[in-house]
Amino acid sequence: MKKTNTLRLTVTALLTAIAIVIPMVMPIKILIEPASFTLASHVPIFLAMFFSPGIAIAVSLGSAVGFLLASFPIVVVLRALSHVVFAYVGAKYLVNRREQVLRSPLKSTIFSLLIGCLHGAAEMLVVSMFFFGLIPGSSYSEGFFLAVFLLVGVGTIIHSMVDFLISQFVWTSLGSRVQSLAKRIENK
Repeated sequence: MKKTNTLRLTVTALLTAIAIVIPMVMPIKILIEPASFTLASHVPIFLAMFFSPGIAIAVSLGSAVGFLLASFPIVVVLRALSHVVFAYVGAKYLVNRREQVLRSPLKSTIFSLLIGCLHGAAEMLVVSMFFFGLIPGSSYSEGFFLAVFLLVGVGTIIHSMVDFLISQFVWTSLGSRVQSLAKRIENK
């Protein structure tokens, strides 16, 4: 019988709870459909990425639930669901590289930009399906370039990089405490 890792479960639950609550209570929200920008909405996902791929996936799914419970339009909820892609890829990359990436300004900026591009591409794909009528529910009168590329694509990259910077600040501010916690989660 496999032993349950209580620490991993607790960290996952806490970050997921934060990811669910942020879309519901964050006062700084900008909604210009199909784009939406909720300050710090990616912070729990990035923090989860710093722990493990499994935690990152769970927190990403929780974030999508938070956007659904906060009554955002379905296109925004599905964009939030697409976070599973960048969270998993980023977390896989950070396995055994986390401190090396987070301590180097150059490496962390490059990582943040690349993850932001993947993040933006996944969200653009979701919005494109609505834009071209592959998923019913929303129609956009703005052009593809404005609605999908600029608002969602470029806007998401910028939003992602800002939230990554916040996450990196939180992680490094916690110092050896969070690093010790991460090592204990990895070793279980």
